[in-house]
Amino acid sequence: MADYRAPIADIAHTLTNVAGLDQVLDQELFSHVDSDTVIGVLEEVGRFMSEVVAPTNKDGDTVKAQWHADASVTTPESFKPAYAQYVASGFGAMPFDAEYGGAGFPWMTALAVQEMLNSANMAMALCPLLTQGAIDAIEAHGSQEQKETYLPKMLTGEWAGTMNLSEPQAGSDVGAVRTKAEPNADGSWKITGTKIWITFGEHDMTDQIIHLVLARTPGAPPGTKGISMFLVPKFLLNADGSIGEKNDVSCVSIEHKLGIHGSPTCVMSYGENDGAIGWLVGEENEGMRNMFTMMNNARLSVGLQGLAITERAYQDAVQYANERRQGRAIGAPAGEQSLIVEHPDVRRLLMTQRAWIDAMRALTYTNAAFLDMAKAATDTEAARSWREKADLYIPLSKSLCTDVAQECTSSAVQIFGGMGYVEETGVAQHYRDARILPIYEGTNGIQAADLVGRKLGMRSGGVVHDELSRFESMLDDVAKVDGMAAAAENMRQAISSSREATEHLVSVASNDPASLLASSTPYLRMLGTTVCAGLLAGSVVGLDPSNEFEAAKIASARFFCEQLLPAAQGWASAVKMSSETLYAIPADAF
Repeated sequence: MADYRAPIADIAHTLTNVAGLDQVLDQELFSHVDSDTVIGVLEEVGRFMSEVVAPTNKDGDTVKAQWHADASVTTPESFKPAYAQYVASGFGAMPFDAEYGGAGFPWMTALAVQEMLNSANMAMALCPLLTQGAIDAIEAHGSQEQKETYLPKMLTGEWAGTMNLSEPQAGSDVGAVRTKAEPNADGSWKITGTKIWITFGEHDMTDQIIHLVLARTPGAPPGTKGISMFLVPKFLLNADGSIGEKNDVSCVSIEHKLGIHGSPTCVMSYGENDGAIGWLVGEENEGMRNMFTMMNNARLSVGLQGLAITERAYQDAVQYANERRQGRAIGAPAGEQSLIVEHPDVRRLLMTQRAWIDAMRALTYTNAAFLDMAKAATDTEAARSWREKADLYIPLSKSLCTDVAQECTSSAVQIFGGMGYVEETGVAQHYRDARILPIYEGTNGIQAADLVGRKLGMRSGGVVHDELSRFESMLDDVAKVDGMAAAAENMRQAISSSREATEHLVSVASNDPASLLASSTPYLRMLGTTVCAGLLAGSVVGLDPSNEFEAAKIASARFFCEQLLPAAQGWASAVKMSSETLYAIPADAF
């Protein structure tokens, strides 16, 4: 396994040349931050992740998180000191408000930190990822007392957070939740029930864990309209805010998983004895709305994980391809074995990974920039417009990046050949770790349904058409870049096909919902690929082809538009087919 090298130059390029860092920093909300400071901080982050966190990754896979008979969970020995240094660094507090100890940096810069943390050790990174989601929910919906009590230590990472949705009978169907909340006389609530799939529900990296739990109050309406959110700490607090007695919360087991072994996936029991004590967050029956506050950022972060794990696998594959000799490449001297990087098939695998990494970074960072612009906007209409763009990109970021991660980590294994199938090389870990990404935080099928069912409906497809028009307006300039004429033409065709597919789905949305949903996955792949191509193509305008780094970015964008974008045409064709073939075979014939 290669040593992880944080790709600072690539990250900085995407922030400044693709995602619009300068535009974000021009907003009053972020006026205390400048681009030099951002890049300087990210360089420090990169060194930290490469030197401190990345060496712990293999421990997570081999030593794994361990559950003990006293219901405690321990992580590998290397995790706790590395996480403690992460907390001391303050990197996790970057995007949060200064009122509670944050630095007030844009979310797009925090995403860059997340990328490096996830590349270094994706299992460990899940702890701060879920904590950030819990912070978002408490900050948006919690009482002032809850914010003042919990946020300062959660921002630093001294205390961790979780999100508790799923139950044995309530996975993607959250409306089937049965966990109960009974009011106590002092204003608190008694929580009883079981939750599953709780990431870092119990562990030894922090002294306190703040659980956000979905539950039903007495007389609540059925389904998602009757769900409330409760803050349930692992330990109750004393009057002075210090940690007090243990709450009636326990981890009864952890799952034995395909990957991310260092991350404990817990079955949590609330109220086995006297009842777990919790406090209502926001209003009764508003739990799902509150949860979506944290889930949108969490879904973007999961898409970011797809990028991060692909980057790590790519670095391993590049090192191996430049060391392994096998066969004779075209034009190589007779009798001499060539490095496998010289063979066309290996070169295609590497270029595909590299181009997708650039594309995924462009997509997720731009998505974060839209969130920043929406937050910073002082005009209601401008805020709405930026929010629409961000909402459109969320399912693209989550689904496309995590699907692509399956393909690219598999390609990394392929480059290693038989040695990739052997655990000691390490590349198989990335392949296994990546498999969860299309599943959690809303399966990719749910993301596709969200795209066509909700996001496509924004202004009757107008948000999609606006983005396509933005890319279309760049193409004359893109075509003038040396070697990019064919890429620009492919973009024109993809935009045209995307417009037709969008108009088709808008037209069938009300009278043929089966075909709408049947087309959702190919539509997401088509639109996501087209958007990625547009972001990459637009970013090459103004680059210097005599500069080695910038020339490589032009080559990557060209490869994407010439070799990967044509697949969007096939997806577009599938979008316009009806649902009939999906249901041509009866269910009992499978």
